[in-house]
Amino acid sequence: MVTAAPRFDILVPHYGDTVLLQAAVRSVLALDTGGWRLTVVDDGAEPGVGEWFAGLGDARVRYFRNPRNLGVSGNFNRCLQLADAEYVVLMGCDDLMHPGYLRVVEQALRAVPGAAMVQPGVRVIGSDGRPAASLADAVKRRIHAPLRSGHRPLGGEELAVSLLRGNWLYFPSICWRTDALSGRAFRADLAVIQDLALVLELVAAGERLAVADEVCFSYRRHALSESSAQALSGARFVEARRFFLETAGHMDRLGWHRAALTARRHLWSRLHALSMVPGALRRGRPDGAAGLIRFALGAERR
Repeated sequence: MVTAAPRFDILVPHYGDTVLLQAAVRSVLALDTGGWRLTVVDDGAEPGVGEWFAGLGDARVRYFRNPRNLGVSGNFNRCLQLADAEYVVLMGCDDLMHPGYLRVVEQALRAVPGAAMVQPGVRVIGSDGRPAASLADAVKRRIHAPLRSGHRPLGGEELAVSLLRGNWLYFPSICWRTDALSGRAFRADLAVIQDLALVLELVAAGERLAVADEVCFSYRRHALSESSAQALSGARFVEARRFFLETAGHMDRLGWHRAALTARRHLWSRLHALSMVPGALRRGRPDGAAGLIRFALGAERR
């Protein structure tokens, strides 16, 4: 019997908590439509993970452990190498799909034929799995995300300006058209903002984003995540500054001068840095607080 090739590759780069990984896998197994394959690429060293997957006995689920640690961008790229379905999702190893995730995505793809990316509706949860609220997510929803009702295609300089003003996407929830990612990779020189870099690369190439309203994905935000730790040290914003100024030059070369100006100003990123100063001080990071203030004031811009 010949098994039909899946339409969706769900790829999970893993490095951390195995209990949360198991919850993520179970959420995929509970999807209410077929046509998917789940692949977990383990970049960690926790014992017993492979044995747990073997115990599932589900032919739709694959598990690989990297022979050496590849790092975040390296493991993302390894995942992409394993994708051969029409569409791909790079799901976080601690996030949760809702049963209707693929149904929502397929509706958006029908509404916006040829879309390279689909951003579905997202619920933000905390480490305990309960709905969580943060200033960053409130700003994403109420200020940066475009007003919409139903499915609306976005692209070109309008989308670039919107994302450079404030990245309102939830990267692990996005469904990507696999051939649009062909020949592209996550940048190894970026530790936190590599997802935005890839999205803008696609936008600059003329690809479109479809946005769906229905919530079908839970994104887990950890107070002590890698991005949060880098933010408190100021390292995240050193990377952000370099990226925004580099991107401004690229936008100018495209003739997208409004996007270039938005990137050079990166106003909301600077305000975000300023909002993190009290937290850095509370955690005994005066050096990090000083770096955040310098970034917020534009003192180190070139």
